[in-house]
Amino acid sequence: MLKRTFLGLAGGLLASVALCAPQAWAQAKTEITFARFFGACEGDYGTSQDVAKARGECGVMTTLTNLFNATNKDNILVKPQIIEWGPYYQQFNARMAAHDIPTIAVMHSAQLGDYVRYVEPMDDALKEAGIDTADFTPNARAAVTVGGKIYAMPWDTHSWLWHINLGMFKKAGLLDAGGQPILPKTVDEMIAQAKAVREKTGKPYIVMATSGPGDAANSGRSYYSWMYDQNATIFPNGFEKADFKTPESLATLKAFEALAKADAITKGLDSGGGLGGFLNGAGAIYLTGTWRIDDMLAAEAKPDSPLHEGYAARVFPNLFKTQSVWTDNHTWVLPKGTPAPQHKAALVFLKFLWDHNFDWARGGGHLPARQSLMAEYAKLPQRQYVVDIPTFGKALPHEARRQFGFQNMIGEEVVNIINSGKTAEQAADAMQERSVALLRGR
Repeated sequence: MLKRTFLGLAGGLLASVALCAPQAWAQAKTEITFARFFGACEGDYGTSQDVAKARGECGVMTTLTNLFNATNKDNILVKPQIIEWGPYYQQFNARMAAHDIPTIAVMHSAQLGDYVRYVEPMDDALKEAGIDTADFTPNARAAVTVGGKIYAMPWDTHSWLWHINLGMFKKAGLLDAGGQPILPKTVDEMIAQAKAVREKTGKPYIVMATSGPGDAANSGRSYYSWMYDQNATIFPNGFEKADFKTPESLATLKAFEALAKADAITKGLDSGGGLGGFLNGAGAIYLTGTWRIDDMLAAEAKPDSPLHEGYAARVFPNLFKTQSVWTDNHTWVLPKGTPAPQHKAALVFLKFLWDHNFDWARGGGHLPARQSLMAEYAKLPQRQYVVDIPTFGKALPHEARRQFGFQNMIGEEVVNIINSGKTAEQAADAMQERSVALLRGR
């Protein structure tokens, strides 16, 4: 009886183990959290794994995550945590304070200096993952290096462009013999072009969003681009005090004042109104970033589109001394405090993303972080005109803190020139006063 009882118990135990095995296997997955912005697009890409057909930042990121979850051999599950772009860093701060730490987080390189104490140095981690840091573009390397150490995996370089309606430029006589747009080389030439566009089309020269949440960044990036063209900085005497009354800063602000006085730039549009307006022929130039190139190409392909006569992407033009332009970078950081299994899984996912950097550049619109991909990137439509940006693009060094705060503050005062009629001198005074409070809040 004892023998039969033992055998029965043993058989039951084996059956129980057999029945539970699939469940145990499923529970063995290593889950990692992936904090990002770039929007949500489950309706279009919720189950998509075809990266070649993905378009836009959200489409590419969603598809890449789906593909990794479906194909990785390491039993890793990536769980995206999608946060709106505007409040992303406020929420990130709150999560860090509450020790609700994501395994991987997206971070602009402009923010890295403020967060470097909270994220892991990654020189050894990238080597372990099989990511060749020698392949970083110069721009990408500078973006993720603080104090000689790498603190993030670069994902792209993004920059500021003039998106041009060639049909409107043609009507205004602003195309060369080869049908390419003639860009102004001085502020006076820009205002003359604006006058020609208004006379021949009845439309403004420049469309730019200035009234919605986050739209101040558009003006801030434009301000930085023309400052960099003058080899200038807002911190000419060290990072403890900004100076907005330098000759270069006033020249930049006066360029915006000249556009506003000439009625050459739109007023009071939010992001949707600005993009929709340009796509519908509301102006000759749209000021926005590299991420909009594919949207414009898609519009150009439609026979009934105002862009069907032609579209061109060009680097933000140099009106001063030397060609330069504002740049920033999306990067991936590893916040401190991640358990070892999740840390190891994160490196597997980062290597997967690194191997798909061209898919991001193609579909998301940004420039690759990998030097080895630049020649292939340049073959994409319009990219030949922007591919050199990583060689001359500029950003504030990581020693300059509160960079997003400065960008928004600068943008708000430029918007006041455009929408409210402030003079360049009045805007510079306001920027100077507000910068003191920003630096006190470091």
